[in-house]
Amino acid sequence: MSTIEEHEQATAPAPGPSDDRRGWRRSRRRRIVAVGALVLVGAAIAVVVVNPFAGNGGNPGGLADNADPTSVTTVSQGDITSQTQVSGTLGYAGSYTVVNQQQGTITWLPAVGQIVTEGHVLYGVSEDPIVLLYGTTPAFRTLSEGATDSATSGPDVAELNYDLVALGYLTSADIAAEPSDFTAYTKAGVEELQAALGVPQNGVFTLGQVVFLPSAARITAVGQNAVIGGMAQPGSQILTASSTNRVVTIDLNPDQQGDVAVGDKVTITLPNGQNTTGTVTSVGKVATSSGGGNGNSSPTVTVLVTPDNPSAAGNLDQAPVQISITQGSAKNAFIVPVDALLPLSTGGYALEVIGAKGVHTLEPVNLGLFDDANEQVQVSGPGVHAGQRIVVPAT
Repeated sequence: MSTIEEHEQATAPAPGPSDDRRGWRRSRRRRIVAVGALVLVGAAIAVVVVNPFAGNGGNPGGLADNADPTSVTTVSQGDITSQTQVSGTLGYAGSYTVVNQQQGTITWLPAVGQIVTEGHVLYGVSEDPIVLLYGTTPAFRTLSEGATDSATSGPDVAELNYDLVALGYLTSADIAAEPSDFTAYTKAGVEELQAALGVPQNGVFTLGQVVFLPSAARITAVGQNAVIGGMAQPGSQILTASSTNRVVTIDLNPDQQGDVAVGDKVTITLPNGQNTTGTVTSVGKVATSSGGGNGNSSPTVTVLVTPDNPSAAGNLDQAPVQISITQGSAKNAFIVPVDALLPLSTGGYALEVIGAKGVHTLEPVNLGLFDDANEQVQVSGPGVHAGQRIVVPAT
């Protein structure tokens, strides 16, 4: 990367409360960088800058010939982590639509935010409980003993069998030989589930008595026309839900796509300022634009992060969070603020070092890892050592 500005543009976070301050500091650094570049025109590798305070009693902590005030810091030595900071939204994974297949009167509905798990009631029609089971194939027929021929067998019966095992009404041995068949074992398991639900135990689930969803359902909304006492029409949307799995969604600038990979560890800063960790679980391959109806939205790549400790997120939903994505680390590195870097006319960068008797020199450095979250950079070079006093813009 040829300039620090290009690095910042490639890794700049989404607009936030601190952007004005960062922009002010960066514009000031550009002016300081310009002064350094002029000093170096036609110069060799190392250049001595005359101490502007010699003989006038001035403060040796800064350069009087810069357009903006400066201050002094030191080169530190320690561990540095390369981080990219971006904005994200904390919510729940998945979006499910519950379609009703029963005819009758709606007699019970769950509350928004309620979590319904496998084997429990999603809603009620004419006092008939509609039960949630796990599966990716929706219910499309009555499930009863004898559904084994090629015209009726399929994944829905297998889903039912595996659910009955998970609920403890069957054993794995019961379905081992015929996992996709509705056998006498399946009928007995269905009867036990019906007993638990408090309905007649006939070993049959008619179409609409069972809803298959991929996971436990966290109710996010009730259908527009779904009200207790209203009519339940087959094919109508009665509920929407998400999974209970926490996820952070990041709309990443396509220029940063190469900076993120599945498995990267991240730090999630919650709205209350507390930090928790997470792992990148998905990185989109294609940039898409939400558009917003005006076509002005910039394309982004969707990145998903799974919190390592979901309970740390509490009940937050659609909450804005900040994500620091860790890309690499180095131990015992020499570390300076990014603002300390000055470009050399011959290429590369330098630090303005304050040496003996207040003499200022420009010491060329090689750049290593950037920690964008803390605005630091790893540097190295034959003349760099811990504790060196260097010039930086005043804060």
